[in-house]
Amino acid sequence: MFKRLRGAAAREVKLAQKIKLSTIADALGVSTATVSLALRDSPLVADSTRDRIKEHARTIGYIYNRRAASLRTSRSGIVGVVVHDIMNPFFAEILRSIETELDRSRQTFILSNHYDQLEKQRTFIDTLLQLGADGVIMSPAIGTPPEDIRMAEENGLPAVLIARTVENANVPVFRGDDAYGTALATNHLISLGHTRISMIGGTDQTSTGRDRYQGYVDAMEKAGLEVKPSWRIPGPRTKQAGFEAASQFLALKDHPTAAVCWNDLVAIGLMNGIARAGLTPGVDISVTGYDDLEEAAIATPALTTVWNGQREVGRRAARALLDKLAGTALKPSQELIKPELHVRQSTSRPVERA
Repeated sequence: MFKRLRGAAAREVKLAQKIKLSTIADALGVSTATVSLALRDSPLVADSTRDRIKEHARTIGYIYNRRAASLRTSRSGIVGVVVHDIMNPFFAEILRSIETELDRSRQTFILSNHYDQLEKQRTFIDTLLQLGADGVIMSPAIGTPPEDIRMAEENGLPAVLIARTVENANVPVFRGDDAYGTALATNHLISLGHTRISMIGGTDQTSTGRDRYQGYVDAMEKAGLEVKPSWRIPGPRTKQAGFEAASQFLALKDHPTAAVCWNDLVAIGLMNGIARAGLTPGVDISVTGYDDLEEAAIATPALTTVWNGQREVGRRAARALLDKLAGTALKPSQELIKPELHVRQSTSRPVERA
């Protein structure tokens, strides 16, 4: 029985091997070049013709060999994308824009989460090199050395960075202006009359964390306000962590009347923790977020936050990589998207607590 099945399978493989591009071309009355372009999703072939060719190929059991094609063209049509955590809506919005832009050039992307684990990121880069991927877009893991990015580039894997920078990497970077954006949120609270403002979340281990904290410090000092080390609660980057930080924030001796949060997730978690403690966020305590995720506008109360241009970051990063693949020489510069403050219900004039 096993021998008969194996023989049948062998005959099917042999039959598939007999199907050539010319077989499809002759059946549809087109050239083999047109068939080849259509199966590679080339924009040079009309949509109707491409769909007709691909449908016929499926019908007769032809499978396009991407690896063999990449050997002929030196291009695989594959781009790698690696971020901290796709479950964070911030990265989901960036990825949506990346996918839209890559789709226009018929590029497929492979996604990986590194969770700030450097070895996991290195394994993914190695895999992309083995697959002959055309390039990589990355929000680098904490501790990424510039040598890792240079190694990828020197082995034919062009890189573009998003959201975070790596000093001396010498590749294009696209991100929001985090110092400016956090200063916008802090200045908004100051304009309402707040003088004791805490900053919750983030880490100095990333360029984003350093820049956002610096924006907060700059705004406070420019207004002549004290910045107490105890008013900074580093670490939280998720809703759960923001919720857990609420007890520490509410226990601060000087009773800050407002909090600038690392991102929207932390802010929403903090507001839930404040409400659980019997206080009203947006009335008793003012809270600002960062990123302006979809959830921010429908939170209770609606969250005052900073739009960080994540969709624009994804679009520009993908476009830059495609231009690089097309032979355009790009400067290894950092392009900052200018954030915008969106004022909603979670901020108001300060209320003193007993």
